[in-house]
Amino acid sequence: MTYNIGGSVTPTPRVFRTGKFSVGQIVRHRLYSFRGVIFDVDPVFNNSEEWYQSIPAERRPSKDQPFYHLLAQNAQGGPYEAYVSEQNLVADGENGAVKHPTIDEIFERFAGDHYVLRARRRQ
Repeated sequence: MTYNIGGSVTPTPRVFRTGKFSVGQIVRHRLYSFRGVIFDVDPVFNNSEEWYQSIPAERRPSKDQPFYHLLAQNAQGGPYEAYVSEQNLVADGENGAVKHPTIDEIFERFAGDHYVLRARRRQ
């Protein structure tokens, strides 16, 4: 979106919210039966429009909120990666570790209710 100031077109400034969750935190989806560990955060939606439109309209989240990349597992075990809006996540650290083959590449250890990021990834 843009606005006009004195005849020139200027991009609308984006407002970024602070995320409710952080990298290493274990979360679960509030509607679907899967959980995962967060390995990256987008301050606002940053995926394809095709992906966004594939979500049923009645469940489609707002783009102006943090979206989280998860190493996920479901009742069948998974593993897979998920991209989930903040409004659809709840904390789930009390239910233990997540099983995913990529966890050891990104995190150095499980610390009770969250994962600790490897030092080389913190930079």
